[in-house]
Amino acid sequence: MKDQRGLIESLREGVDVVRMVFFMKVKKSLQARYSHKDEEFQRLLSAAMLNRLFGTPNPQSPYREFAEEYAELIDRELKRVPEEFPDLLIPLTDALRIHFLCNHCEGMPDLSAEILAQARKYGILLEDRDVPLPKGFMNLVYRIGKACGLINPAQGKEEEGTQFHEG
Repeated sequence: MKDQRGLIESLREGVDVVRMVFFMKVKKSLQARYSHKDEEFQRLLSAAMLNRLFGTPNPQSPYREFAEEYAELIDRELKRVPEEFPDLLIPLTDALRIHFLCNHCEGMPDLSAEILAQARKYGILLEDRDVPLPKGFMNLVYRIGKACGLINPAQGKEEEGTQFHEG
């Protein structure tokens, strides 16, 4: 049981790396397309897209109000993801599946069918892709995290590459 808990924690860290990569890339894209809006709007839209995709709405203010007010815009922007970020489809597909696998293992409410169907509707979920094995997922996380500067290469793969830079 202790080993499973450690594995789930590591997998969740991997999901968080993919989420952060998605957030960073989306925010950069939105800054260019919504340059007429302030930085707070761009940040909130990026966060709302991430939260909607993973089925993790933020109930706190101002996130909840933003997600309610701009629900249609969030959906439109998520539908752009496959065209704008085709390189993220595999990591996002794997992270979504691992996210719900971890939730299931921890006895959390199972919203996976609804959220995965929504990701499929956006064109983000690659249905033909098999559910990744933990080691393969963590290797993918290491590669994209390192490429985006979120993982310190000096930590090495022996830690499965989930060490974030501090600061």
